[in-house]
Amino acid sequence: SLQPESCASSRSWLSSLGSERERPAKERKGWAITIHDLSGSPVAAASMVTPFVASPGSDRVSRTNPGAWLILRPADGTWKPWGRLEAWRERGSGDSLGYRFELISDSVGGGMGSGIQLVESTLSMSKGGKFTIDMGSNGRSTPYCSSSPCGSPCSSGDFGNSLWPFGAYRGFVMGSTVEGEGKCSKPVVQIGIQHVGCMEDAAVFVALSAAVDLSMDACRLFSQKLRKELVQQEQSSSS
Repeated sequence: SLQPESCASSRSWLSSLGSERERPAKERKGWAITIHDLSGSPVAAASMVTPFVASPGSDRVSRTNPGAWLILRPADGTWKPWGRLEAWRERGSGDSLGYRFELISDSVGGGMGSGIQLVESTLSMSKGGKFTIDMGSNGRSTPYCSSSPCGSPCSSGDFGNSLWPFGAYRGFVMGSTVEGEGKCSKPVVQIGIQHVGCMEDAAVFVALSAAVDLSMDACRLFSQKLRKELVQQEQSSSS
């Protein structure tokens, strides 16, 4: 598990905030996260590839136009897409963070950009909760292929003989705690040991957890300012 030692490091996942400013434009874009090992080498990253933009006539990110992060891992001197996280703000008696996550594989759908949805759920914006990926005791939950018409359930033929991702991910995959918006975040990341064969395997889950955590801020109502820690981080990164 991973737990930051103090609130000073809370939601300081960002290596840069691009050109983000507290400005009238209702969008948050250019955020990036880099995870380093103890030697300082980058072992995973997350990049906000689709800006978090307020829907017309509102101050919230809607399900019909979610923001998105690409989760990356190093490969042959460059970054290779590993997963994609989409997030938005759900309306309700109490607003919630809606999210969906899919794995990306070159072998699915014949090319990069195709993937299999592993989880779609919500977290309370005010109370937070736990982001979890659990494939069930036998790994037979039913992911959805983004490359299939209307997001239809994937058949075994979509995975090939290895039944990807079942061959790689079974049972409990990961979980991370997420604080509600405006609160000091002290995330704890847990990863099923059977899914970790190297530093990069663990790091991509940490990057994913960071992206979920920061999505709480990215989906904050645009009528409200970002947290002080993020504004300070943004100012220091642009100086």
